[in-house]
Parts: sequence; C-alpha cells; structure tokens
Amino acid sequence: MDLTTGTRERGNAGTRQATSVLSIPELDACVHCGLCLNHCPTYRVTSLEPESPRGRIHLVQAASQGRIEPNERFGEHIYLCLMCRACETACPAGVQYGRIAEAAREVLGPPGSPFARAVQMFAFRRLLPSLRRLRWVAVGLRLYQRSGLAVLVRPLLPRRLREMEAMLPQVPDRFFSPKAEVLPAIGPRRARVGVLSGCVMSVLFADVNEATVRVLRRNGCEVVIPNAQGCCGALNVHNGETVAAKAMARRNIDIFLGSGVDAVIVNAAGCGATMKEYGHLLHDDPAYKEKAEQFGRLTKDAAEFLAELGVVPPQGRVDLTVTYQDPCHLAHGQRVRTQPRILLASIPGLRLVEMDGSDRCCGSAGIYNITHPEMSQTVLSEKMRMVDHTGAQAVVAPNPGCMLQLRFGGKKFGPNVPVYHLMDLLDKAYGNAGTGERGNEETI
Repeated sequence: MDLTTGTRERGNAGTRQATSVLSIPELDACVHCGLCLNHCPTYRVTSLEPESPRGRIHLVQAASQGRIEPNERFGEHIYLCLMCRACETACPAGVQYGRIAEAAREVLGPPGSPFARAVQMFAFRRLLPSLRRLRWVAVGLRLYQRSGLAVLVRPLLPRRLREMEAMLPQVPDRFFSPKAEVLPAIGPRRARVGVLSGCVMSVLFADVNEATVRVLRRNGCEVVIPNAQGCCGALNVHNGETVAAKAMARRNIDIFLGSGVDAVIVNAAGCGATMKEYGHLLHDDPAYKEKAEQFGRLTKDAAEFLAELGVVPPQGRVDLTVTYQDPCHLAHGQRVRTQPRILLASIPGLRLVEMDGSDRCCGSAGIYNITHPEMSQTVLSEKMRMVDHTGAQAVVAPNPGCMLQLRFGGKKFGPNVPVYHLMDLLDKAYGNAGTGERGNEETI
C-alpha cells in the first residue's frame, strides 16, 4: 500500500486531517457484496452501514478521492471498528481490510480528546519501546493495588474512570526475567527457536512466558530469549502510530535474524499477526524490506510451530472440560485454527467443548475496551453467553488481551470460570507426568 499524506491541525479539536490520500490499491478489491456484514461485530450491534467493513471501505474511498475530509466524524467510524478482521475471513474477494483501516488510522492519528491523544502517544512512543519504563509503571500500579489505596480511591472516581479501574489486571509479584539468553533443549535437539518476551506478556503474564519456554524445551527446542529485544509494535500499528512501530520492528528483526534461529515463537496473537506483516510495515524501507519479509516467514505462533514440529505427547492428565476462544488475530489474522485444537486433543483427560461463534471477537481488541467501553462490553456480554452455553469449567484463550477481557467478563456477566493460555495447560500436562523432570529444569 502506498499512502502519501499531508496533514494540518484542525481547530481546537487538534484532529490531524489529510489533504491528500493517494493510491490505496486494496480499496479496489472490494466489490461491496456485503458478505462481510454479519461477521462484523459493530454492524451486528448497530445495523448501520458506516459501522460495517463495506461502509468503512466506502468512506476511505471517498476520502482518498477528496470527496469527503478524513475529519473527526470520519475517525469515529474508523475507530469504532474492533480490527478483528473477521471480514477478511468472510470476504470472497480477499480484501485486506486490516491494511485499509490501519492506513486510515495512520492519517487520523490516535482517537479521542487532545489529552487522550497525548496520553496514547506517550504510551506508544515512550513506554512501549522501553521495557524498563513499562516495568516501573507496573511497579507503581502494583503498589497502588496492594497498598489499600485502590479501596480508598475507587469510590471517588467518576463512573468512566471507575469502570476502567475495575478492568485493570492484578500486577503479578514478578516479571519475566530469564536467567540466561539461551536455554538447552530437554532431550535431543529438534530446533533452535527464539521467543518474543513481549511487553504485556513479560509484565503481566510472566507465568505464561515461563510455561511457553518449558513446553518448547520439552519438545526438543533450544530456546533463545535475547535480552535486547523489545515490544513488537502491534498496539502502535493498530492505533495509527507507525514511527515508533517501525523502529521497534527494525530492532527485533536485527536481533532475531542475528541469533540464528529456525523460528521466532510468539504466544500472543496480536503480536504474531503484526510480526508476520513486518514486510508490509517496512515495505518502503529498502534496507529492511527483504529482511522484514524473511522475519515474517520465521514468525510462528507457539501452537502453529508445535503442531508443525510434531508435539511430544504429554503423559500427565488434566481432567478438565474446556471451551476454546479463537483470538481474532490468530484465527482471522494468521489463519491458525486447527493447530491449537490439535494440541488440546493431545492432553490426556482434557475434554474440549466447542462454543458457537468461537471466532467472534470478545471485545478486547488491544486498547479498544478502554477507548470504547460501551461497545466492547456489548460484544463481551454476547461472548460470555456463548461461554455459558457450553457448560465448560474453563476457557482457553491464547492471547493476553482475550484472557484479561474474558476474566473481566466472567466477573461482570458470568460464568466466572478460569481462563487459561494454551501453554498453561500443556505445561501442566507435562508437569503432571510424574517424571520429576520439571523440578530439575533450569530456572527460567
């Protein structure tokens, strides 16, 4: 996609407005057939054409032709989209809607008031690129949650802030900090893989990262966890910020391609989808275009990689009935659907009950549940009804945003069942084998 823009500030709203939007080839692929409509969460809720993929594509076409201005009203339609990309799965013409929406958001910049935009840009350009700063923020949040201050402050907050505060996850006692950059395979080595630590995953889900590393090692993988790696840039890309996103992409490309790995393993669906599309993000960078495409080919979701490698069957039982939530950026973005189910089927004692609409968005969508809480919770309530109908004892959702959203949904709408990452259950099955190996593994 070739997107050329000139921008100016629009009044007190501070809305970035493009004076020209040139050549978006993806727009020409849409034939406006409407097969995407019922797969779109916002269209199902509103029944409004501008809140459908077809309608938004029409708006972007009009903006690219200069028939309308990409102003604040235009931005409201573009940003109400959850970017779940279910429309891409449904589209017979193969329209890459995600690229169209990301291009429009790059023109618009982050949504909201000037203050909200400033906060988002600070997060995208100052916090996410620096794991050290992100951890300091997490430490402050942990102190807030455990000091008792939260109990005193919560009743004083306005309703909107109180709802946002209620969605905050509990910050764990530790972060993901491996003792070594290279951990040996358990048994004969079958592959050498890199692992993305991530930003949210390393801060809020250290246990899942550790489980992922143990599972990979038990499957004969030598695991490389470079200390110098950083955030993948997914949140930036999905919210119209590409300057820092490109810098983060270049850093990860250099670090992982230089480590001699056979694959780069990701256990967060949104991160994996973005990393596989680094070639598109850096398509206009002659120094990185080919390297970015190579990196994209090396990137594999953890379940995708293990299914291709041939998972070592766990011997320990996990007697549990679960249902599976397809993360949008795994099912629709990466087209990884059967592999997680293959791994679940390999766990003795585990019973999978499929839910209706397992690949429908849960409403998390990066920071969407913060920027658009009403629509997010409407979508979430539908998802929790689907979970309830399965009668499952737990939900499996291999993506941090989905896990946090479903846990919040369980508390607010029910059923309040545990939410696991797929790697959690595989790790538990290996640990339940009774061999004593887990206790003898090196500390991660």
